[in-house]
Amino acid sequence: MGMAGSDKVVLGSMAFVVFWILAVFPAVPFLPVGRTAGSLLGAVLMVLFRVITPDEAYAAIDLPILGLLFGTMVVSAYLERADMFKYLGKLLSWKSKGAKDLLCRICLISAISSAFFTNDTSCVILTEFVLKIARQHNLPPHPFLLALASSANIGSSATPIGNPQNLVIAIQSKISFGDFVTGILPAMFVGVCVNALILLVMYWRLLSVQKDEEEGISEVVAEDDVSSHRFMPATMSHLPSLNCEEFMDPLSSPSNINGSSAHADTLRNKVNSVDEHEIERAADGLTGSVRNSSASKEAVNAIPSTEALAVQNSEQKESKKGRWKNKSWKLCVYLVTIGLLVALLVGFNMSWTAITAALVLVVLDFKDATPCLEKVSYSLLIFFCGMFITVEGFNKTGIPSTLWDFMEPYAKIDRVSGIAVLAIVILVLSNFASNVPTVLLLGGRVAASAAAISASEEKKAWLILAWVSTVAGNLSLLGSAANLIVCEQAHRVPHLGYTLSFWKHLKFGLPSTLIVTAIGLALIR
Repeated sequence: MGMAGSDKVVLGSMAFVVFWILAVFPAVPFLPVGRTAGSLLGAVLMVLFRVITPDEAYAAIDLPILGLLFGTMVVSAYLERADMFKYLGKLLSWKSKGAKDLLCRICLISAISSAFFTNDTSCVILTEFVLKIARQHNLPPHPFLLALASSANIGSSATPIGNPQNLVIAIQSKISFGDFVTGILPAMFVGVCVNALILLVMYWRLLSVQKDEEEGISEVVAEDDVSSHRFMPATMSHLPSLNCEEFMDPLSSPSNINGSSAHADTLRNKVNSVDEHEIERAADGLTGSVRNSSASKEAVNAIPSTEALAVQNSEQKESKKGRWKNKSWKLCVYLVTIGLLVALLVGFNMSWTAITAALVLVVLDFKDATPCLEKVSYSLLIFFCGMFITVEGFNKTGIPSTLWDFMEPYAKIDRVSGIAVLAIVILVLSNFASNVPTVLLLGGRVAASAAAISASEEKKAWLILAWVSTVAGNLSLLGSAANLIVCEQAHRVPHLGYTLSFWKHLKFGLPSTLIVTAIGLALIR
């Protein structure tokens, strides 16, 4: 495809630059509208500038990708309700043998959970757990936060449902779920181990000190606070303050005092007609009647009524029934999730399988599905719609094709130098234009170039694109949404907030990304 007319090239480039600025810097001062609105703005500009027609814009939206995203987000919402992520959080500190063991455990759990529940979801769930556990053991938080974010990115590369760019690659390449996993899993496993090793080497001395000298923090988080995660908020019932008069003798309570004074007035009125002996006898009778009345009330209260026992037994039965029902429902959620993964491995249509699993969970829940459906990130789905249209418009300008025609002779994947050049291009573009637009721009061209060599090389090209574009997110703090989520979540934790700086991330991210990417490329099949 050659270059389009000069007016289309200029206007299309302007629309794409607007999209890129707002996607990479969503809070840019002159137009702080965010990523979602930025992608829609880019899409509308492409149509208004007549770079693409409205029909072409609608056709550019990839519905299977949106369906797969929607289905996996609904399933993740139900897994959250079934306490799956709470159990993952508990695994982090269960029988932990020190800081280094904790760091390796975070790398492993983060990678595995990201492969099945997406890297962004895992980071949202686990960041608060990780920060609280680090504070509890009086350890510096940033090695553990780096372990969480970087391992989530690497782990998400292993499956088509691990991150958005893999979804795009799986749908466009038509590679089956099983072939995708077997092709990248060895690289992912070794990459996570190497990433953990780099973290241990860089922060060995810091992890060996049982004191947070970096922050000077002496506060230690209690064990209970670690489990009081936002998915299981700790609640306290506030009892009303008890008046000490309630524990005194019944005669001294206000109601009994008023009653006694009324009877005393009556006795005084009769003092002229009754002798002192009668007065004393009447006073003794009053006191005795009050005491007898109080004793009888205590006796009645001490003996539980039949109705009270029946109510108590009924409540116990309801409580047992509720616990059994809750456990059964959790088991159903886990079984449906396992069924989803099995169906994907067998080779069923990925988007419809995910949507079917989501609807099965909605039916099994037997409740209004609105609360779970509200947890779906509809803004992300809209962002994808705008991005599909914007990237399609930019492709129409001919700029990506011209650039690829220049790079293609040097990026043949049938030789080591070509794979290295291709990996560098993907790394740079993924950090410059973000990984999903990079996949949309390069995917078809890289695959076509590899297909000219052989069919197996085409599949390998797609897997290389998935691996490098995902691991590229570890290069800098702005490289992936997962990094930003960890940074933002850690900063917002009440009383324990920690800010992960750009330079601290880059100091680790640059060597880790280059080493892990290179090792993984040698293992992709």
